[in-house]
Amino acid sequence: MEKKQKKFLTVAPFECAWRDDLRFREAGRGCVAFDAFAHNDVTVVFREKTGSQHYHYKRDNSPHYTVIIGSHRNKRLNIEVDGKTVVDVTGVDLYCSSTFQSYWISIYDGLISIGKGRYPFQNLVFQWLDSNPNCSVQYVGLSSWDRHVGYRNINVLPLTQNHVSLWKHIDCGESNGKEDADEEMEEDIGEYENWGLKNFLESWELSDVCFVVGNEERAVPAHKVILAASGNFGFGQSGKDFIHLEDDCYPILHALLEYIYTGSTKVPELHLSSLKSLSLRFEVNTLAKQCEEMMERFKLNKKLFDSGKSVEISYPSSRLNCCTVFLNKLPIDVKRLNSFRLTGDYSDVDIYIEGHGQIAKSHRIILGIWSAPFTKMFTNGMTESIASKVCLKDVCFEAFNIMLDFMYCGEVNNTMDIDTLLLQLLLLADQFGVSLLHRECCKRLLEHLSEDSVCQILLVISSIPSCKLIEETCERKFSMHFDYCTTASIDFVTLDETTFGNILQHPDLTVTSEERVLNAILLWCCKAQELFGWDRVDEIVLNSPPELVFGERLNPLKKFLSFVRFPLLPYSVLQKLERSNLSMCIPTFSQLVKEAIGFLEFGSSAHEKDLKRSSFKELQYICDGDSNGVLYFAGTSYGEHQWVNPVLSKKVIITASSPFSRFTDPKVLVSRSYLGTSFAGPRMENGRNTAWWMVDIGHSHQLMCNHYTLRQDGSRAFMRNWNFQGSMDGSNWTNLRVHENDETMSKPGQFASWPVVGPTALLPFRFFRVVLVAPTTDATNPWSLCICFLELYGYFR
Repeated sequence: MEKKQKKFLTVAPFECAWRDDLRFREAGRGCVAFDAFAHNDVTVVFREKTGSQHYHYKRDNSPHYTVIIGSHRNKRLNIEVDGKTVVDVTGVDLYCSSTFQSYWISIYDGLISIGKGRYPFQNLVFQWLDSNPNCSVQYVGLSSWDRHVGYRNINVLPLTQNHVSLWKHIDCGESNGKEDADEEMEEDIGEYENWGLKNFLESWELSDVCFVVGNEERAVPAHKVILAASGNFGFGQSGKDFIHLEDDCYPILHALLEYIYTGSTKVPELHLSSLKSLSLRFEVNTLAKQCEEMMERFKLNKKLFDSGKSVEISYPSSRLNCCTVFLNKLPIDVKRLNSFRLTGDYSDVDIYIEGHGQIAKSHRIILGIWSAPFTKMFTNGMTESIASKVCLKDVCFEAFNIMLDFMYCGEVNNTMDIDTLLLQLLLLADQFGVSLLHRECCKRLLEHLSEDSVCQILLVISSIPSCKLIEETCERKFSMHFDYCTTASIDFVTLDETTFGNILQHPDLTVTSEERVLNAILLWCCKAQELFGWDRVDEIVLNSPPELVFGERLNPLKKFLSFVRFPLLPYSVLQKLERSNLSMCIPTFSQLVKEAIGFLEFGSSAHEKDLKRSSFKELQYICDGDSNGVLYFAGTSYGEHQWVNPVLSKKVIITASSPFSRFTDPKVLVSRSYLGTSFAGPRMENGRNTAWWMVDIGHSHQLMCNHYTLRQDGSRAFMRNWNFQGSMDGSNWTNLRVHENDETMSKPGQFASWPVVGPTALLPFRFFRVVLVAPTTDATNPWSLCICFLELYGYFR
């Protein structure tokens, strides 16, 4: 193993560091990821050739790109092309810091992308496309301006179809600032391109078969299951461990094995015939066919190749979009490989899980290709290295089976319902270092992330450092739906202090009342087992001291109380809190309440600007047909002028299950006039009859609906079974209220209103609809939804 480059680098003012390893694999395409410490001007230069130590981009006349993070005393982002500034922007979230910050910069045919964070290709901050791209830049220079800049953890990565997966493979280890990197673990996996089956080419590690080549009887190790999945090497049932090739030379066998293990090889023109013969002998048909085609091309046109030079042969992959490490570019029959897993052929290790016994007859090489921990387990000289079985404890049996399937076929079976096992699978992928399975789990978690699952995910991933992006996304989701997440379930009280604190301080925290924040903090601090309000906690404190009620969370309680914006609470509630047992027993609580009361009684312009009020406006139901609803509010341009039908002013969009007609007119539903005939006609959806009216309140608006009103038209087609639903995209619907045998509607022209209760009343939606799920009372037209008015109420923004 090559000795690793030192990871820490200091660049003096007006200098530039160039290293041979800081080079794109393909000119004009690549990514550099690094940590930087600077007060300003973290400067990265991209050139066709390296420069000198005293090179400076301001004096460079050759073609190059320069990216400057923290230019103009750490206020701007600059991009220069051949010394000319083409980008000079402020307000971009890219600044230098007196502590190490992580950045990445990628170039792809003139498209320059800049991001921050430890994970390349994540957290994109800025992009710029060069209309006249320089596709020859290849070397990366790390420069400075008028102050020293420190760099560390510098990695140059290729840009591939699956480049997003590379972040898991770069070295993001912490550094203590010293230049000596020799103390780092020698066993680190290294870059993405250097891990896979190619590591085991002619390696004795995990090998179970050996070729004996030529008269000199040279021993060349290999792996049975890999060879058997690539061709026919005559293992059969004999289980032979040696294959003798007396009439072949080592370079021919090496080319064959290199093709199998790496997907490509180079051979002199004169060796093509011998390689073809060896490929046919072992039935590696794709290689034999390629050798035959090249030999034919030589016969037809000798000028195509310079005789005597090596010819490169690459496996023609047909699975370009497969997200695997090795299977998609190798001549390995995946179906055959998977059959070996099921039958146990060529197995060299039995896997046992505590409580389930033997669960698989597997192959060390397959496990080792995907998992560095398994490779270490089988090669570290300990018991597992020589034993024929591995016993695993504290492992989910179902999740481990899914991981094994992934290792043998390179993908997760889309027909398999693994969502219930997703978190266990993520933990396993992290534990065993199966990075692409880890990425697939993260992708699915983000795709299916909901208000109901966010808390459970946070409980698990907070212990996985590589899931920081998911953790931040979940914290943001929780904060944006704080009311729902703290009232739909009590699970949030099991979150750790750091996670709950991050949510309370999140800039996207959205609540309808500060009282809900206070309730959530008290519930978390007393580890409540059921949902209740602060008044219940107040009763508990009457009989037990705070030290007993809150235990080790008493100190966090004092800290979290400062996150409650007490001045936004109603004055009557503050008065109750002032007289409460909580105020008498907890000095911090009493002080905050008194300050809030003083603020409301006497005012304080010095603090008023610090109060961030709820972004939701409460539109409260008063009575049927009132002017307090959302649709009426939209008709006034949200309080800006006199009412105009919001459909005509395009503030809202209303659609029906049947086409527009004289009696299916969207603007009637929000008008202030009664119409005797107004209905949405029937249609077939998913093989069933239905009818509906749908309201879109606009892409920039949301409503937590807690009440709605309907009005029957002049007909006697009364609804009895229908659902009131909400949606964010107009496709995936959540039932806000389900009506079964509801006989409220009983007269033509009648108003009727219903509350929306429970946690769903705290979920914001953009789309709402009333959908008929069973026939009305009208036998003639049973599937006509006959209403002439609709209004919505709740918390609107």
